[in-house]
Amino acid sequence: MYRESIKVLDCTIRDGGLVNRHQFDHAFVRRSYIASSQAGVDYFEIGYINSPGLFSPSEYGPWKFCSQEDIHRVIDGVENGAKISVMADVGRVELENVPTCDKSAYDMVRVASYVKGVDKAIALANHFHDLGYETCINLMALSRDQGPELDEAFEQVERESKAQAIYLVDSFGSLYQEDIENLVRRARKHIKTKELGFHGHNNQQLAYSNTIEAIIHNVNYLDASVYGMGRAAGNCTLELLLGFLKNPKFDIRPVLDLIANDYIPLRKEFEWGYIIPHMIVGQLNLHPQEAIDVRKGDQAENYRAFYEKMVSAGLD
Repeated sequence: MYRESIKVLDCTIRDGGLVNRHQFDHAFVRRSYIASSQAGVDYFEIGYINSPGLFSPSEYGPWKFCSQEDIHRVIDGVENGAKISVMADVGRVELENVPTCDKSAYDMVRVASYVKGVDKAIALANHFHDLGYETCINLMALSRDQGPELDEAFEQVERESKAQAIYLVDSFGSLYQEDIENLVRRARKHIKTKELGFHGHNNQQLAYSNTIEAIIHNVNYLDASVYGMGRAAGNCTLELLLGFLKNPKFDIRPVLDLIANDYIPLRKEFEWGYIIPHMIVGQLNLHPQEAIDVRKGDQAENYRAFYEKMVSAGLD
């Protein structure tokens, strides 16, 4: 459990922003950043760097776009703060407006991609690398991409990418521990010069145990979120992960205070975590959007009807 090479990334504000359209106020994000920094977290993922021209700023909060000014409002004056990470989506970033890393408020850029789009993800990650940023590529929905194209993607990122880490992402919360072991072993057949990372979702309450399984197999980049906040069923809980790791630099006390003061009240306003419709789509290896939508309607607790509908959808 103690391995100095392990890096923990707090993805709460970025993944949790999918719960509330990234409408966290600056003071909330700053308190979260301070707590994660005091807890010894290595990276704090503050949001996306999408182009404001592609989305409505009136509909989404600032962490959908992550301007330099907004990030500075969060991090300025915080001593020994965690490095700032942002996520970039292919085709949604105004590259001409991205400064070099030495002039930027963020340190790392992670590029998210499905296996079929890995070539574009590599090109984008390499662009950010050449600007001086740390970079990662997050390969999403690996519970659905298990064919030979996955091996080809692993080979391609090893051969062509300058990213320091390749993340294995369980987007649907459908994977089990043996799946994590198999994925890591499969990736390592091709990826020899880069770190591996893991990002899990908690549809079947396995995000934490799957993260431990990844650690056992020498995955060193680990995602987690405060109180598990993240899209739909949420993520591996940061407080559980920090409590599990034996590195003395980690301290869960600031996170516990943050949960009590900020995330318990927030949980009364927004829904995330283990909820039956999210469990159902996780078991059936389906995209979580149907579960998110049903929770907003008048059939939110009609679990059996939702299950029958999703079984039929899975058979199509």
